[in-house]
Amino acid sequence: MKLNTKYHGEKEYDENDIITFEKGIPGFEHLRKFILFPVEENEVFNILHSIEDESIGLIVVSPFFSIKEYEFDLDEQKLKELKIETEGDVLVLNTVTLDSDVSSITVNLKAPIIINTKEKVGEQIILDNPNYAIKHLLFGNNSK
Repeated sequence: MKLNTKYHGEKEYDENDIITFEKGIPGFEHLRKFILFPVEENEVFNILHSIEDESIGLIVVSPFFSIKEYEFDLDEQKLKELKIETEGDVLVLNTVTLDSDVSSITVNLKAPIIINTKEKVGEQIILDNPNYAIKHLLFGNNSK
């Protein structure tokens, strides 16, 4: 299948590449089906792109790129909802806010996107942890 993205050109994908977000993603609750692909110019970043709206793609990054000790617990209900059986099935990503000044690029550590890579389901959750900021500098140690 082909997706003609607004900003990233044409992307090929298979049915098994589709990640379903039953609740949508905050701000895009009406969109449920996404694919994930790397940013060609920078392998640190990926795009979580809607296949239902060719203009909607979120830049995401692994939280471990900037914080090696990033961690949180999922309760039993969330594990069940996301059909998570082992830690190896989980991919954690965080949304990125770009800026023309590279030193001002931020990552949202407060609301990680959890993807079960085996079952191809995901959800963005909000953590109740004051140590994680919504606008954490990606290339620095201070929060904005």
